Amino acid sequence: MSNDQYIEIVNDRENNLKNVSLKIPKNKLTVFTGVSGSGKSSIVFDTIAQEAGRQLNSTYSSYTRLFLPKYKRPDADEIHNLSTAIIIDQKPLGGNARSILGTISDINPLFRILFSRFGQPKYGDASNAFSFNDPLGMCPKCDGVGRSYVLKLDKAIDYNKSLAEGAVLLPGYTTKNSYYLQTILTSGLFDNDKPVKDFNKQEMDDLLNGNKKVKVQIKGVEHEVNYEGIEHQFYRVNFTASGSTSDSAKKRMAKFAEMAECAECHGMRYNKKVLASKINGKNIFDLTNMQLDDLLKEMDNFKSGQMTSIVNDIQSRVGDLVDIGLDYLSLTRETTSLSGGESQRVKTVKYLSNSLTGLTYILDEPSTGLHPRDVHRLNDLLLKLRDNGNTVLVVEHDPDVIKIADHIIDLGPKAGIHGGKITYTGTYEGLLTSDTLTGKYLKNHLPINDSPRPADKFIESSKSSLHNLKNVSLRIPEGLFTVVSGVAGSGKSTLVEQVFSKEYPDSVIIDQTPLHANSRSNSATYTGIMAEIRKLFAKANDVKDGLFSYNSDGACPECNGKGTIEMNLSFMENSEIECPICHGGRYDLKVLDYKLKGKNIVEVMNMTIEEAVDFFEDKKISSKLASIQNVGLDYLSLGQTLNTLSGGESQRLKIAKELNKKGNVFILDEPTTGLHVSDIENIIRIINDLVDKGNTVVVIEHNTDVMRSADWIIDMGPDGGSRGGSILYEGVVSGIKDVAKSYTAKYLF
Repeated sequence: MSNDQYIEIVNDRENNLKNVSLKIPKNKLTVFTGVSGSGKSSIVFDTIAQEAGRQLNSTYSSYTRLFLPKYKRPDADEIHNLSTAIIIDQKPLGGNARSILGTISDINPLFRILFSRFGQPKYGDASNAFSFNDPLGMCPKCDGVGRSYVLKLDKAIDYNKSLAEGAVLLPGYTTKNSYYLQTILTSGLFDNDKPVKDFNKQEMDDLLNGNKKVKVQIKGVEHEVNYEGIEHQFYRVNFTASGSTSDSAKKRMAKFAEMAECAECHGMRYNKKVLASKINGKNIFDLTNMQLDDLLKEMDNFKSGQMTSIVNDIQSRVGDLVDIGLDYLSLTRETTSLSGGESQRVKTVKYLSNSLTGLTYILDEPSTGLHPRDVHRLNDLLLKLRDNGNTVLVVEHDPDVIKIADHIIDLGPKAGIHGGKITYTGTYEGLLTSDTLTGKYLKNHLPINDSPRPADKFIESSKSSLHNLKNVSLRIPEGLFTVVSGVAGSGKSTLVEQVFSKEYPDSVIIDQTPLHANSRSNSATYTGIMAEIRKLFAKANDVKDGLFSYNSDGACPECNGKGTIEMNLSFMENSEIECPICHGGRYDLKVLDYKLKGKNIVEVMNMTIEEAVDFFEDKKISSKLASIQNVGLDYLSLGQTLNTLSGGESQRLKIAKELNKKGNVFILDEPTTGLHVSDIENIIRIINDLVDKGNTVVVIEHNTDVMRSADWIIDMGPDGGSRGGSILYEGVVSGIKDVAKSYTAKYLF
């Protein structure tokens, strides 16, 4: 290859990188491996993606750049031969209740065209008539959301009282002379002295949703008014009035109403005319609500005449989603309910349909959330992106993804200050024979646990048919390490996190959601170490402890403790630079005169956890530092901001905070995410430590080594979506071997 066929980086010093220089082949699939914190993301995201984004932005006018994402120049001497980079990360797609898989994947618009042209009876002149986000297509009661607020009647009415005794408990009715209450009492519609529990159907309908002209007495004066039922009045004031987003309105909604399926459209979102328009006996909801693999087959029945080209487009896009292992979803699935891994796969599929070439696609652990059975589908997708004429860069730990790489770059040898070097470049076969941590551990598999802890007592949830569950309950053995396994979409998260944890609300859920953080919160503040450090500095120097907080008295006066200042460049986008006074240290320079064991507060905050363990003798600090070290995060600095941590690092920091608790039920959602193969044994040891302290640990996991190490396994399936939701096996791990329907069993032995 000539030099322009490589992305070339010279002397990269970003984060922990040690003047790294390397060449990455273009139009190939390159996988970056190495332990968490070794520097993979520093090369791929903080160097290549940042510089590609910065250079692309520079091609736009200064005014346009005001509205574009901000990129900083990486700390490297030279970077050559970059192309436009597209980052496909694991951030959830988000959106709101109106955003569904069909809209985000651009498949719903094709269905709208199909029905506007060929639906019978014909409805509307354009495709927007078949959109639940358009007034022409939406259900008038729920405005196309499919759900609406329903009054909690037991909170709104005391059925044992009469209206005169104050049966209506809603705001506006509890004061004797209030307008709303007097309207009811003087309307002549009710027997005011009869308990509400004795009302007939007509009286209840009038009380809740009546809408009649009546003559009422208000403060002795007769008025003709439009009487409205209490439910109707509550909706009008709290949901449709201009103040409905106020905090007080939200509190009233939470107390007196709950979201439920819309009574008019039954969750379908569309109005009756849209639902009446059909092709081959099916309306737009019937089709979009099908499981994707069923929809793919169903569309074969629509290939006739002028419909064929639209149907082919639909099948092509649905087929891509099925091929990547999302066959168990439906187009009506709300994007807010998709996991990070599912969101990433949806984003990846979207790019397959474009005809742009010469791009750089960057993916962050795309195997997350995938059962070993489905990893080959991901691999096919990565190879398609490459074969379309693109460079594909993947940060990954899964051996089956690493195996298909054209080129592998391994970083290490360890994490943080002990990492930041290239330890290997080359082929998969070469990696296996190398002397790197990755090469050694790729060949290792842990054995099946042959001495599991005995299961004596169980904690059991009620039977549930939520989503795709088939009337099943979760039986968790107390004081054991239990893994819940099964292919993606089999019902694991539904059963554990939505059913079991709701019935056992004291369960400690430790998932992948980022820590609620900003640039001012760090490892030390989150774990409570910071407060103790401030006290030690204050005591050693006989001053207030507020001096040692950059969010308080100790803040640098120039940047207010932020470490950076924003420069307003007038007609150009603002630029953020290191504070010229504190040089990024965040503290007032006077504070640096105060020392603890010869070090000032900035020097202490720059210490890694590993260094801090040796520095501090205080027992409170030492025990918390030991917990962070225990979960393999000793390479983090005390002052490292939480918004720079990966999902896996955030999860392990959460575990560290909970490590010394006893007698709890812990629910861990894929704790191996972001973990190198060499760290799997450590997370298994941490789980066993929690169990040994008297806790019950439930782990949702796809990693086969974690499954093999469990005391108890609950396998769900057999497949995803409508073909999942059953418990195939529960018991010791060795017993799953003979379960023919279990895909998990095939990969454990």
